[in-house]
Amino acid sequence: MNSVGKVAEDIINRSPFLREAMTENLINISALARKIKPEIDLIFNEDVKEGAIIMSIKRLTPGTYHRLNLKIESIVKEIGDYLVRSNLTCLTFENSDSLSDKQSDLIKILEEDKKKAFYTISKGVTETSIVTNLAEKENILGLFKHEKLKSKNENLASITVQLPTLNTEVYGVYYYILKQLAWEGLNIVDIISTANEFTIIFNQQDIDKAFRILMQIKN
Repeated sequence: MNSVGKVAEDIINRSPFLREAMTENLINISALARKIKPEIDLIFNEDVKEGAIIMSIKRLTPGTYHRLNLKIESIVKEIGDYLVRSNLTCLTFENSDSLSDKQSDLIKILEEDKKKAFYTISKGVTETSIVTNLAEKENILGLFKHEKLKSKNENLASITVQLPTLNTEVYGVYYYILKQLAWEGLNIVDIISTANEFTIIFNQQDIDKAFRILMQIKN
């Protein structure tokens, strides 16, 4: 049978922002207890005393989160240069056999101008997204004129983050970086990743603010 402490911990852990704020002593424990009390009452089908919930919350140990943050911070200090690109577009097509057959032709188009050759091609289960320079938009639309275009985003920009190889051995690295952007209300259009780097796609109007936030994380 679940204890009040275990149920309270499960509820709190659903919100990583909340658990982290507790670690930093930024949360009013009594107010938090009152907030989660209705759900705890429902689970136990009785009126659980608020004092019992408060004591359960106070017993939660921040140790795991503190140790994790130390590991993540050591990774973040080793982040390489940020690469910023502007005037991008993202075209998303519905997957089809003919779309796959034209992938080599697409790469030839995108590789023609080596100076402007930035592109990513992400194939999902039902759709494929292409992010590249805005100047290539008409060439891509011409090549895939018989394919179903599901969405088209323009006036985009990107920041590529180069991570040290140890990033794959520490969980929470992406969360540590992306949470800062979320707290600042920045919308992420797309994320493309490889083993040791990831590229975040923003609306062009948000790129300056996003770069400033990422620089603060690094420094």
